[in-house]
Amino acid sequence: LGELLQERELTVSCAESCTGGNIAHRIVQVAGSSAYFLGSVVSYSNDVKAEVLGVERSDISSYGAVSRQVAEAMARGAARLMRSDCAIATTGIAGPDGGTRYKPVGTVWLAVKYGHTVVSECVRFEGGRNEVIESATNHGMVMLINLLRNTYVMQEDLNDE
Repeated sequence: LGELLQERELTVSCAESCTGGNIAHRIVQVAGSSAYFLGSVVSYSNDVKAEVLGVERSDISSYGAVSRQVAEAMARGAARLMRSDCAIATTGIAGPDGGTRYKPVGTVWLAVKYGHTVVSECVRFEGGRNEVIESATNHGMVMLINLLRNTYVMQEDLNDE
């Protein structure tokens, strides 16, 4: 991801809830990442999602914090706040508690933004808390790589019924 961003002279920022800053951590482990990484907001609370990232409180109450609408708004908010070309956002249930029938533990909404394009996916990751966090981190980064390479394939819409 870093090489791709550097080649294209693009910048990236993050808005992370369930991954707790792990994407930012992974990005800054690479020497020279300051050329393309601008910053991250760990928006674990709904107040931070709303007040810092500009997520509509009505979207949080209507769809839940773990939703397409919130993930996409988080990505837009991070890019706007940091003035970055790209953004990665995650919101989900890493566990071991907090899951529901329709959103079990391991459910993560991810969104990535490049320019005016925002895409999102819901993935149900297997494993314990750390595995969910690592899997969501990897998945978000790969989503952005694929979007930048024009190889991103839209996920089919999910129906919770």
